Amino acid sequence: MPIQLYNTQSGTLEPFETLEPNQVKMYVCGPTVYDKAHIGHGMSALVFDIIRRYLQYRGYDVTHVQNFTDVDDKIINRANAENRDPIALAEEYINDWHRHVADLNILPATAYPRATTTMSQIIDLISTLIERGNAYAADGDVYFRVRTDEDYGKLSHRSIDAMRSGARIAPDERKDDPLDFALWKGAKPGEPAWDSPWGGGRPGWHIECSAMILQELGPSIDIHGGGNDLIFPHHENEIAQSECATEQTFVRYWIHNGMLQMRSASGELEKMSKSLGNLVTIDNFLAEHPADVLRLMVLASPYRAPLMYDAGVVAENERKLERLMSALRPSNGTTSDGAAVESLTGAIAEARQKFEAAMDNDFNGAGATAALFDMVKAINTARDAGVGGQPFTEAQARFREIAGVLGLELKEQARGGEEAGPFIELLIKLRADLRKAKQYALADQVRNELTALGVILEDSAQGTTWRWGKA
Repeated sequence: MPIQLYNTQSGTLEPFETLEPNQVKMYVCGPTVYDKAHIGHGMSALVFDIIRRYLQYRGYDVTHVQNFTDVDDKIINRANAENRDPIALAEEYINDWHRHVADLNILPATAYPRATTTMSQIIDLISTLIERGNAYAADGDVYFRVRTDEDYGKLSHRSIDAMRSGARIAPDERKDDPLDFALWKGAKPGEPAWDSPWGGGRPGWHIECSAMILQELGPSIDIHGGGNDLIFPHHENEIAQSECATEQTFVRYWIHNGMLQMRSASGELEKMSKSLGNLVTIDNFLAEHPADVLRLMVLASPYRAPLMYDAGVVAENERKLERLMSALRPSNGTTSDGAAVESLTGAIAEARQKFEAAMDNDFNGAGATAALFDMVKAINTARDAGVGGQPFTEAQARFREIAGVLGLELKEQARGGEEAGPFIELLIKLRADLRKAKQYALADQVRNELTALGVILEDSAQGTTWRWGKA
């Protein structure tokens, strides 16, 4: 069965068939770098990291391009307010983004083009659109003629006439039609500008991505991704200008993730924003929680749906992470054959099939993690039954492999464990001696004190093991 994915343009699940065998050209809209990235940005990046990882697991060679919009009104306004150079400001936040990518265990993109380094390609593309009659210059600006694209609106499923009647667009005598959008903006005082055939200026937002895709991937690509807030007008405009310039299908599959929603103290869902005081930056989140917690949150719901965020959701996914980590505890057992081993091997193989079936169905993260938890149950049951040796370590290796496909690192958090380990082992031995002496109250006190310090003891027929965590 081929992978089935939801295509925003068709509004249906479609079998995944690439332009070239086993090759995927994927472009994902990146951040406008004018402020610290928040967990909403991280959520979107994680969605497409998971998709990329699974495509690679299935044998595809993925070329993944993510852009930086590094010249924009927001960047210019922020730089002017801080009396800084806008290009330097953007560079600072680009460096931050690369750090976030590493911290969240996101695979680096194959290429990170920027608006400021793609200027000649942008100008060439605009010139082509003017030559073809799809764009026109007006007093230093250049606009795209929306009505020259007969298919305009096919992504957002809107008609031009409906857009025109419902539009709230300020009058602009330079435009032939109020729906026409800017490809080039003439220079204004205090703004960075580049030379062009139409005078000094800078590109409009939409043309950047079309030029970058053409430069990095060619006229047609397999997947274009981004948040669903970009469907209109950004992605709609990308299609129009790209297909009018190249006369080729721009994108085969449009994939859009839902937006992050915050639950307020009153229980209402609201957009995360500075004005509401509910902004959670990636740095803020990672200062208190492992990156795997945010990834599990993303995996827990369909990527196309809104992701709800509050303290309860975070706590729930911290517990999930603890449960996943339990599968990596060593076994003191020695059984390497028999019914318990056969049960473990069969359960791991079945869970892997369930994992692939879930991910093949539009990258169903919830189903994929459910299969992971089936592996956890099988491994922990086998450990309790005394299974050890090669069958046990192989099961754990298969579990780690599948977790890795989802980008889960499953790392123990640093808590000074190496230094504390010998003392914890000594207390475990003391507790065992107390139990042999039938001093159960004192033995329980040792256990309770360790639990209060975050050390969890687990008794089995093979002895007592310990781990950092929550009871």
